[in-house]
Amino acid sequence: MRRTTISLPDEIAAALEREARRQSLPVSAIARDAIAAHLGFGNTDNERALPFASVGKSGLSTTARDMEVLLEREWDRRARGS
Repeated sequence: MRRTTISLPDEIAAALEREARRQSLPVSAIARDAIAAHLGFGNTDNERALPFASVGKSGLSTTARDMEVLLEREWDRRARGS
């Protein structure tokens, strides 16, 4: 396990310490669990969530097939400055 130092705002550090006392656990254990959950490592089904999935959903069913054409069109548009 690697040791890491982080800086927290006072209110977050205080809340972290309160939670550690409440659960009778070390602050490091609470922080590890929170970070793991935030990064998707806390899933019980061993699959990480992909928070970016569907972010750019276009509503078109041919986007993957036409990606090369779409990228070329976008690059040309940016090169022209429009």
